[in-house]
Amino acid sequence: MHNPVLQVESLNTAFSSDGEWLNVVRDLSFSIGPKETLALVGESGSGKSVTAMSVMRLLDEKQARYSGKIQFGGQDLLSLNARQMQSIRGNRIGMIFQEPMTSLNPVLKIGVQITEVLKRHRGMDDATARAEAVRLLEKVRIPAATSRLNEYPLSFSGGMRQRVVIAIALACNPRLLIADEPTTALDVTIQAQILALIKSLQEEEGMSVLFITHDMGVVAEVADRTLVMHRGEAVEQASTREIFHLPQHAYTRALLSAVPRLGAMEGTTLPTRFPLTDTRTGAPLPVAEPVNTIRDGPPVLDVKNLITRFDVKSGLLRRVTARVHAVEDLSFSLQPGETLSLVGESGCGKSTTGRTILRLTEATSGDVLITGQDIRRADPAHLTEIRTQAQMIFQDPYESLNPRMRIGQAIAEPMMSLGLHNAEGAKRRVAQLLEQVGLQSNMASRFPHQFSGGQRQRICIARALALEPKMIIADEAVSALDVSVKAQVINLMLDLQQELGLAYLFISHDMAVVERISHRVAVMYLGEIVEIGSRADIFENPQHAYTRKLLAAVPVPNPDVRRKRAIAPEELASPLRSASYLPPARHYREVSAGHFVQV
Repeated sequence: MHNPVLQVESLNTAFSSDGEWLNVVRDLSFSIGPKETLALVGESGSGKSVTAMSVMRLLDEKQARYSGKIQFGGQDLLSLNARQMQSIRGNRIGMIFQEPMTSLNPVLKIGVQITEVLKRHRGMDDATARAEAVRLLEKVRIPAATSRLNEYPLSFSGGMRQRVVIAIALACNPRLLIADEPTTALDVTIQAQILALIKSLQEEEGMSVLFITHDMGVVAEVADRTLVMHRGEAVEQASTREIFHLPQHAYTRALLSAVPRLGAMEGTTLPTRFPLTDTRTGAPLPVAEPVNTIRDGPPVLDVKNLITRFDVKSGLLRRVTARVHAVEDLSFSLQPGETLSLVGESGCGKSTTGRTILRLTEATSGDVLITGQDIRRADPAHLTEIRTQAQMIFQDPYESLNPRMRIGQAIAEPMMSLGLHNAEGAKRRVAQLLEQVGLQSNMASRFPHQFSGGQRQRICIARALALEPKMIIADEAVSALDVSVKAQVINLMLDLQQELGLAYLFISHDMAVVERISHRVAVMYLGEIVEIGSRADIFENPQHAYTRKLLAAVPVPNPDVRRKRAIAPEELASPLRSASYLPPARHYREVSAGHFVQV
């Protein structure tokens, strides 16, 4: 048996709060062997990231304290002084964080940020450090590495920025790499590339990896062993295969039951709620039968030949020299009670489409009718009236809520400003809305920070429902949520659709969630719809090469079917075109009734 690279024994991490010490991680023990990947899984607040920060000793030691042992390279990290710890951090232990833009300095060129690490930890001179920086960028599959050293982080895509962060983490050939949610914010195809990259680099360099995530599909793909955390404690720890096939703890079973699995809807024509498990007993909770919620009548939304382009100006005279073709000739409609999902990678124009429909972004041309009313040509008073029929839910519920406003006020505000209710009537309606989204009416007096992420998203749904809209545009509304919370919010949306006949335009890059919630799916690439059809058409009979690529990149939550992925550093092509560019006319082939593919 090899000596472990990292051995954590009875780790306790406590934070100071109002003069008391609160244990956030309790009595945690685990080890990581040479070249092994251990996944640390659990929901937000389970203590995963605090464990990683404790290993790296990155917490403010005035506000946090540790006990127990963290053995690495024959030393107990908790007994080292600040200078000794600094020589290990970033040198023998590397770390990748979830959001690459918080790890990179936006005002320093990429080359400077990599060479700084090499000069500080490995004592290289400028020329040697620069040559090594090029080698590192090439190692993480960044093309034209030499020229890209002189670029700033903002000129890189999310996936490429994460590659740069990995290059910095690998700069000193660490024995242990800690990856804290490194793919959560990335599109499915970019995520696939980053996971394959970490795996191949681990094999090349012989590193051990501590991989922190709440995505069980990712765990199945990369981890040798898995440790499940819940409320600061380890509830189960075993080989990844055992965790998936023979979970022992009720919480582990609940976590696995909420995982969206691509292909789980095969043979089903209607959106279906997630099967959930009681986290205390591990018993399955009852699931309502699917109901066809689509209602007859005129469409709630009718989009025809919608085009949205952004001018790029340059030179002294600020002339238009190029345009971003964000949305290019889109046409589709949405029936009452129907869910149409828009899917594709970042930069494909999904969110711009949603914003253009509500005129939060002005269209260049085309028609948008909401409940038969022309929103593009509406005057301000009429625009407000039309927007009561179509509301939007955004990805980050915390950014959508005013932190200084009680949530009861936040929900009542649109009703009061439009004169739909007086103060007493608004208060009653707020109580009713909170209960409708599964919260308690007495929570109206709380502030946003007093709620979890999933509860905040429920509050945003309640606020969207306040004006009794016919349609909701959900822009990545569940992307940032933990797996079980995501399942609960999706189930809530399906319940509300059945009860109120709501139509959803569901914008997402999470293909497994889209498969479960959708009646129809439109696949976008570079501002255009390349394929549109029923859920079964897109998932069971994909015709366009890009649709097939998206589906192939989805991680499968089963360790028995790990796939070798292609890891070409391919990025989504740019929608930036010269000012004189005229897009070609697009033609579609009807594969079957309602299933159209761009040719």
